[in-house]
Amino acid sequence: MNLGPAIAPSLRMTLGYADEIVRTIPADRFSHMPCADMNSPAFCIGHLAIYASRAGEAMGVKIAPAPSAWMDLFKNGAPCVDKAGHYPAKDVLMTEFMRGWSEVAEALPSVPDATFAAPNPVASLAQRLPTTGALLTFLCLAHNMVHLGQVSAWRRVVGLGSAM
Repeated sequence: MNLGPAIAPSLRMTLGYADEIVRTIPADRFSHMPCADMNSPAFCIGHLAIYASRAGEAMGVKIAPAPSAWMDLFKNGAPCVDKAGHYPAKDVLMTEFMRGWSEVAEALPSVPDATFAAPNPVASLAQRLPTTGALLTFLCLAHNMVHLGQVSAWRRVVGLGSAM
């Protein structure tokens, strides 16, 4: 069974979830950190947005990358900052996030089985995620949902409650 058609519907559900949980967050609060070490929605969405093109690279599909200036802001290990204007606006972040991951979801069903079975091209993750299929499953589903879960927790901490 080709893994792409199995991953794509769940990725689309993930995108719907992302849209739902951020819809009622006021744009002027999108980068707010209510407590130390709690990533803001702006950071989470920006962080996820930079990984869509990396998923594309692993699939052998060209997905336009997020703006290059975002790499230092949102890369793994970058600190989340609670400062007005530090991050792009909510609508800019969400547009880029949805664009990139929607392109990935569209491409997944046509990715050949051999690509999923190939060794993971990301050396630092190869021991834990040995195949490209394992890497793509992680990036498209687990990684996205981990950070969207942070946004869900953020909503509760700031008093917005559940979006579901």
